[in-house]
Amino acid sequence: MKIKKVLVSQPKPENGKSPFFDLAEKYDLQVDFRPFIHVEGIPSKEFRKSRINILDHTAIIFKSRKAIDHFFRICEELRVNVPDSMKYFCTSEATAFYLQKYIVYRKRKIFYGNGNFNDLLEIIKKHKKEKFLVPLSDSHKEEIPRKLDRNKIKYTKAVFYRTVCSDLSDLSDVNYDMLVFYSPSGIKSLLENFPEFTQNSTHIAAFGNKTIKAVKDAGLRIDLKAPTSKAPSMTMAIEQYLNNGK
Repeated sequence: MKIKKVLVSQPKPENGKSPFFDLAEKYDLQVDFRPFIHVEGIPSKEFRKSRINILDHTAIIFKSRKAIDHFFRICEELRVNVPDSMKYFCTSEATAFYLQKYIVYRKRKIFYGNGNFNDLLEIIKKHKKEKFLVPLSDSHKEEIPRKLDRNKIKYTKAVFYRTVCSDLSDLSDVNYDMLVFYSPSGIKSLLENFPEFTQNSTHIAAFGNKTIKAVKDAGLRIDLKAPTSKAPSMTMAIEQYLNNGK
């Protein structure tokens, strides 16, 4: 079966640039983007049940803009006034600059890494007297808590937002030759939206070991795995797949 229509289970790039667009032009493909999952903030009532007191902490670790948005949302809903003395530790400079949406940036103590948590961890280790709060998603990876534990950092991890399945009912009559997944949550959303889904000739591409496992656990056929030593990106893997006559 010749592949002509591809659905990528992620949001369409806002800047209009993506290797998928180059792939579409080169191989005359129709490539559509549609997020299968989205993020929702947990209600403040639910956060209260965790019995976490934000003001018991002297520093906060932010890994993403979503974490920043939902932290300050909860603070506003609970009428928590974050003191000027609060310290902020961000994984990247871009994430740190995003704090300007909520605080007077130049008047706060803000630290950031180069995009890698290991780099930020070296900075955090110099501030071991702080008590850190770590806003996370309900489906967070254990990488950050594990590394903080290993380095004996005092912290509290708190769920401020969750990943939920998007409504894909408008896709019920749309057929694609290939579905591209980047997370187990995407597979979960597919099956929740279409419990009678039958794969037949639809090709499934999965990125990462956890996503690959989720496809197999769902009883679906996996046709394309990435990354590989020869194809570190999904688009490179798809291009190789196309060139092999699939």
